[in-house]
Amino acid sequence: MPRKTKVSTFLTLSAAAAVFVGAMVFFAVDMLESAIIWGGLTFIVSLVAISTMALMVPENKNDPDKQVLS
Repeated sequence: MPRKTKVSTFLTLSAAAAVFVGAMVFFAVDMLESAIIWGGLTFIVSLVAISTMALMVPENKNDPDKQVLS
């Protein structure tokens, strides 16, 4: 039986992506404001993308041997 995905998993993955992008931008441009903006944008976009992909996975709790409509 698969475990239910928690919100903290989504937030952790998004935060890791945001820190990575923020660090790359900071070391490339040497502007803290630009790195914070890009990190924030990455956090929001990755959080929405990961959540949307998680919603697309169906939760099939039915037994495959039983009829769905009975």
